[in-house]
Amino acid sequence: MWSVAQQTEPAASSSSSNQTQPQETLEPDPPKNQPAGSSTSPSGIKETKSSNPDQSKSGTSKDRLFFALPNFLTLENAGQVPPLSAEQKLGVVTRGSFDPVIFAWYGFLTGIAQGENSEPAYGQGWGALGKRYATNFADGTIENYMTEAVFPIVLHQDPRYFQMGQGSLWHRVRYSVSRNLITRSDSGKNEFNYSEVIGGALSASISTYSYHPKGKYVTTMTPGVVTYIPSDRTLTNTAKVWGTQYAYDTLTLVVKEFWPDIRRSIVHKHNNPTANMSVDQQK
Repeated sequence: MWSVAQQTEPAASSSSSNQTQPQETLEPDPPKNQPAGSSTSPSGIKETKSSNPDQSKSGTSKDRLFFALPNFLTLENAGQVPPLSAEQKLGVVTRGSFDPVIFAWYGFLTGIAQGENSEPAYGQGWGALGKRYATNFADGTIENYMTEAVFPIVLHQDPRYFQMGQGSLWHRVRYSVSRNLITRSDSGKNEFNYSEVIGGALSASISTYSYHPKGKYVTTMTPGVVTYIPSDRTLTNTAKVWGTQYAYDTLTLVVKEFWPDIRRSIVHKHNNPTANMSVDQQK
């Protein structure tokens, strides 16, 4: 989810139910215009064609949040779809993690971290800027692989986000927020999202204790005065990083839920420039 967590000052890194009231089950409904033909996959999941042609073949999408950031694991009006293979899970995460836009995104986050002097043991200057960039990139990439590829492959969980696309604003917000705790298994059942919770905690531990700065003594502007900068490699800081990543991923899911509506509105206005004009203006 292209998330990033900074150590000292963190920067802001479903099988459908058969019940008749989706508002109570917090599950997306199957697409309304479902084709007559359908088939059953080896896993027993009834396959239906997606209303989005970019999703029908690969099981992933080609969408981008705000027309820029990769959003390849979000499906719109997908209904029941076949599970992703291990190769597909690795492939889509790799495609998103090394997308050209992502490099610019981490550059933006690094600029903020440099300005805030996040992780002061890095210091300032171009060398510190490079270290912060590498750290941010590694943090986000490790978390992406852990939560969307490694753990989903091992635990047979589906890393995709299935947009609800209908219902009240509050209902859709509740649904999107819940997806970090509840996910689909490859067999189509609802289960606890171990991939996000445990995978995120493990990725935070790896990043904190492997390459983030240790404590060190630095000389201040006052001659003869030395200051000790504490290490970022602590359990408390690891918990802070994991919490930041989890909150960031949750916010991202809310954005993913409503982005298709925003995108359609923008495209509609672009294709119909007179749609919001008054009668007099159109004349």
